[in-house]
Amino acid sequence: MVSFMEDLWSSIFTPGPTPTLLIATNVSFAALQLVFFALLLATYSLHFVALSIISAGLWYSINWFAAEVRLAQLAQEAEKKKEKDQEDDTRARGASVGSDTETEVLASKKQNKSEAVATGSASRLQPTELDSKRRPSTGGDGSGYGSTDSEWEKVDDTRS
Repeated sequence: MVSFMEDLWSSIFTPGPTPTLLIATNVSFAALQLVFFALLLATYSLHFVALSIISAGLWYSINWFAAEVRLAQLAQEAEKKKEKDQEDDTRARGASVGSDTETEVLASKKQNKSEAVATGSASRLQPTELDSKRRPSTGGDGSGYGSTDSEWEKVDDTRS
Protein backbone atom coordinates (compact mmCIF):
# COMPACT_ATOMS: atom_id res chain seq x y z
CA MET A 1 0.00 0.00 0.00
CA VAL A 2 2.85 2.38 0.79
CA SER A 3 4.54 1.73 -2.54
CA PHE A 4 1.22 2.32 -4.34
CA MET A 5 0.87 5.71 -2.65
CA GLU A 6 4.47 6.59 -3.55
CA ASP A 7 3.84 5.53 -7.15
CA LEU A 8 0.61 7.53 -7.19
CA TRP A 9 2.39 10.62 -5.89
CA SER A 10 5.17 10.34 -8.47
CA SER A 11 2.67 9.63 -11.28
CA ILE A 12 1.02 12.99 -10.66
CA PHE A 13 4.23 14.68 -11.83
CA THR A 14 4.78 12.30 -14.76
CA PRO A 15 3.32 13.43 -18.09
CA GLY A 16 0.68 11.21 -19.60
CA PRO A 17 -1.59 8.61 -18.06
CA THR A 18 0.38 6.24 -15.86
CA PRO A 19 -1.04 2.84 -14.87
CA THR A 20 -1.02 3.79 -11.17
CA LEU A 21 -3.01 6.96 -11.83
CA LEU A 22 -5.53 5.10 -13.98
CA ILE A 23 -6.03 2.45 -11.28
CA ALA A 24 -6.62 5.15 -8.66
CA THR A 25 -9.07 6.94 -10.95
CA ASN A 26 -11.03 3.78 -11.71
CA VAL A 27 -11.20 2.75 -8.04
CA SER A 28 -12.39 6.24 -7.07
CA PHE A 29 -15.15 6.24 -9.68
CA ALA A 30 -16.24 2.73 -8.70
CA ALA A 31 -16.48 3.83 -5.07
CA LEU A 32 -18.47 6.90 -6.12
CA GLN A 33 -20.89 4.70 -8.05
CA LEU A 34 -21.36 2.49 -4.97
CA VAL A 35 -22.07 5.56 -2.83
CA PHE A 36 -24.65 6.81 -5.34
CA PHE A 37 -26.31 3.36 -5.40
CA ALA A 38 -26.42 3.22 -1.58
CA LEU A 39 -27.91 6.73 -1.45
CA LEU A 40 -30.47 5.76 -4.08
CA LEU A 41 -31.55 2.77 -1.98
CA ALA A 42 -31.67 4.87 1.18
CA THR A 43 -33.60 7.85 -0.21
CA TYR A 44 -35.31 6.63 -3.42
CA SER A 45 -34.32 9.98 -4.96
CA LEU A 46 -33.90 10.06 -8.72
CA HIS A 47 -31.23 12.72 -8.29
CA PHE A 48 -28.76 9.97 -7.48
CA VAL A 49 -29.62 8.18 -10.71
CA ALA A 50 -28.86 11.38 -12.64
CA LEU A 51 -25.62 11.90 -10.71
CA SER A 52 -24.66 8.28 -11.34
CA ILE A 53 -25.23 8.70 -15.10
CA ILE A 54 -23.15 11.89 -15.15
CA SER A 55 -20.41 10.20 -13.13
CA ALA A 56 -20.41 7.18 -15.45
CA GLY A 57 -20.09 9.46 -18.48
CA LEU A 58 -17.15 11.27 -16.92
CA TRP A 59 -15.57 7.95 -15.94
CA TYR A 60 -15.87 6.67 -19.50
CA SER A 61 -14.54 9.90 -21.01
CA ILE A 62 -11.48 9.92 -18.74
CA ASN A 63 -10.62 6.35 -19.72
CA TRP A 64 -11.20 7.13 -23.41
CA PHE A 65 -8.97 10.22 -23.21
CA ALA A 66 -6.23 8.28 -21.41
CA ALA A 67 -6.32 5.63 -24.16
CA GLU A 68 -6.09 8.30 -26.88
CA VAL A 69 -3.14 9.98 -25.14
CA ARG A 70 -1.42 6.61 -24.87
CA LEU A 71 -1.96 5.95 -28.61
CA ALA A 72 -0.56 9.40 -29.45
CA GLN A 73 2.50 8.75 -27.28
CA LEU A 74 3.10 5.39 -28.96
CA ALA A 75 2.76 6.96 -32.40
CA GLN A 76 5.21 9.70 -31.41
CA GLU A 77 7.72 7.16 -30.13
CA ALA A 78 7.38 5.13 -33.34
CA GLU A 79 7.94 8.27 -35.42
CA LYS A 80 11.05 9.18 -33.42
CA LYS A 81 12.39 5.66 -33.86
CA LYS A 82 11.69 5.81 -37.60
CA GLU A 83 13.51 9.16 -37.91
CA LYS A 84 16.45 7.80 -35.94
CA ASP A 85 16.61 4.74 -38.19
CA GLN A 86 16.53 6.97 -41.28
CA GLU A 87 19.36 9.10 -39.88
CA ASP A 88 21.40 5.97 -39.18
CA ASP A 89 20.76 4.70 -42.71
CA THR A 90 21.71 8.07 -44.20
CA ARG A 91 24.93 8.20 -42.18
CA ALA A 92 25.78 4.61 -43.14
CA ARG A 93 25.18 5.30 -46.84
CA GLY A 94 27.08 8.61 -46.67
CA ALA A 95 30.11 6.96 -45.06
CA SER A 96 30.20 4.07 -47.51
CA VAL A 97 29.66 6.11 -50.68
CA GLY A 98 31.87 9.02 -49.67
CA SER A 99 29.26 11.59 -50.63
CA ASP A 100 28.30 14.76 -48.82
CA THR A 101 29.07 15.06 -45.17
CA GLU A 102 26.37 15.88 -42.69
CA THR A 103 27.55 19.49 -42.51
CA GLU A 104 27.39 19.88 -46.28
CA VAL A 105 23.89 18.43 -46.36
CA LEU A 106 22.75 20.83 -43.64
CA ALA A 107 24.38 23.77 -45.42
CA SER A 108 22.64 22.92 -48.69
CA LYS A 109 19.30 22.60 -46.91
CA LYS A 110 19.86 26.00 -45.27
CA GLN A 111 20.79 27.55 -48.63
CA ASN A 112 17.69 26.08 -50.31
CA LYS A 113 15.53 27.42 -47.49
CA SER A 114 17.04 30.91 -47.70
CA GLU A 115 16.54 30.94 -51.48
CA ALA A 116 12.89 30.00 -50.99
CA VAL A 117 12.42 32.75 -48.42
CA ALA A 118 14.12 35.31 -50.67
CA THR A 119 11.96 34.32 -53.63
CA GLY A 120 8.80 34.45 -51.53
CA SER A 121 9.60 37.86 -50.04
CA ALA A 122 10.60 39.28 -53.41
CA SER A 123 7.25 38.30 -54.89
CA ARG A 124 5.47 40.03 -52.02
CA LEU A 125 7.46 43.25 -52.56
CA GLN A 126 6.37 43.63 -56.17
CA PRO A 127 3.89 46.48 -56.58
CA THR A 128 0.42 45.38 -57.41
CA GLU A 129 -2.25 47.08 -59.46
CA LEU A 130 -4.02 48.25 -56.30
CA ASP A 131 -0.85 49.79 -54.89
CA SER A 132 -0.20 51.85 -58.01
CA LYS A 133 -3.62 53.55 -57.86
CA ARG A 134 -3.62 56.57 -55.61
CA ARG A 135 -6.58 57.75 -53.68
CA PRO A 136 -7.77 61.10 -54.96
CA SER A 137 -7.20 64.12 -52.79
CA THR A 138 -10.17 65.42 -50.81
CA GLY A 139 -9.19 69.03 -51.32
CA GLY A 140 -7.28 71.46 -49.20
CA ASP A 141 -3.65 72.31 -49.66
CA GLY A 142 -2.81 68.84 -50.94
CA SER A 143 0.16 68.38 -48.67
CA GLY A 144 -1.33 65.39 -46.95
CA TYR A 145 -0.50 66.88 -43.58
CA GLY A 146 -3.58 66.66 -41.40
CA SER A 147 -3.05 69.85 -39.40
CA THR A 148 -6.07 71.57 -37.98
CA ASP A 149 -4.27 74.94 -37.87
CA SER A 150 -4.85 75.55 -41.57
CA GLU A 151 -8.53 74.75 -41.10
CA TRP A 152 -8.81 77.30 -38.31
CA GLU A 153 -7.11 79.85 -40.55
CA LYS A 154 -9.72 79.13 -43.23
CA VAL A 155 -12.50 79.66 -40.71
CA ASP A 156 -10.95 82.95 -39.58
CA ASP A 157 -10.60 84.11 -43.21
CA THR A 158 -14.26 83.49 -43.94
CA ARG A 159 -15.44 85.56 -40.92
CA SER A 160 -13.49 88.69 -41.81
